[in-house]
Amino acid sequence: MQNIEAYQKSFISYLEHFSVDKEPKSLYEPINYILKLGGKRLRPVLTLMTAEIFGVTAEKAMSAALSVEVFHNFSLVHDDIMDDAPLRRGKETVHEKWNLNTGILSGDAMLIMAYQLFENYEPEIFQALAKLFSKTALEVCEGQQYDVDFETRDDVTIPEYLKMIEYKTAVLVGAAMKMGAIVANASKEDQDAIYNFGRYLGIAFQLQDDYLDAFGNPETFGKQVGGDILENKKTYLYLKTMELGSSEDMLSLKTSIDNSELSNDIKVETVKQLFTNSGAAKATQEAVKDYTNKSFEVLKTLNISEDKKQVLRLFGEQLMNRRV
Repeated sequence: MQNIEAYQKSFISYLEHFSVDKEPKSLYEPINYILKLGGKRLRPVLTLMTAEIFGVTAEKAMSAALSVEVFHNFSLVHDDIMDDAPLRRGKETVHEKWNLNTGILSGDAMLIMAYQLFENYEPEIFQALAKLFSKTALEVCEGQQYDVDFETRDDVTIPEYLKMIEYKTAVLVGAAMKMGAIVANASKEDQDAIYNFGRYLGIAFQLQDDYLDAFGNPETFGKQVGGDILENKKTYLYLKTMELGSSEDMLSLKTSIDNSELSNDIKVETVKQLFTNSGAAKATQEAVKDYTNKSFEVLKTLNISEDKKQVLRLFGEQLMNRRV
């Protein structure tokens, strides 16, 4: 077993060799750009780590890990277009640096390239990976549509929101881990268990992302802080404020969100204050802990050594306490 930094280093080295030098350059340059923009490489690291946990080398899982990363970045390119986001990881988004049509087309190409990477495996593993990938990709699209729908709804419930982030974010974390288990020919029971471990961790990760979107440091977070507030997103923070806040808090939150005359800075600060005063900020941090602990419960069912369980537990704790 390697540490997280070692997995990241070996994956980034593999990613460098994946650089696409083909024509038309206007299609492939944006792909190289987004893939080399940095980021935590969380999902591919999980694929590599899981492969080693179940007894094969990380190298054997590299193509599956890269597929996950290419797909994830494809979804970011299209998400940024839908959100009209100016920044991604502190740099210009693809559609801002090039144009809207290029962002759509380069994203489409990335989705196809993600599937192509499974061709590096023998038929049985290829089939299992492709089946999981198709299911996951469709769920990610469903999650994204829920997210879009919620922007124009005033009756979104917390269970609905949790389902949305499960599909939009968490299923890909679960799939990243299950892919490592598939490559390692782990038992079906262990494949499903590691998927659920990743799924719960993915929900915790997204809830933490919601929190950091409002309360994170813009220099380390890499995205526009307060972006969710400015886009009127019904995040966990928003929904918890509506649940826990006083009638005054609820009215003030709705008024602030709907007031187009407020400057962006004032709107963000006003809403953040409501998140804090209502107890929603604290409740969100508690939910992050709860879902992290759910993932730890799943660890008990895995047929791996205690040392390996401890590695996964430590990874979950690092995610829970991250600030970026």
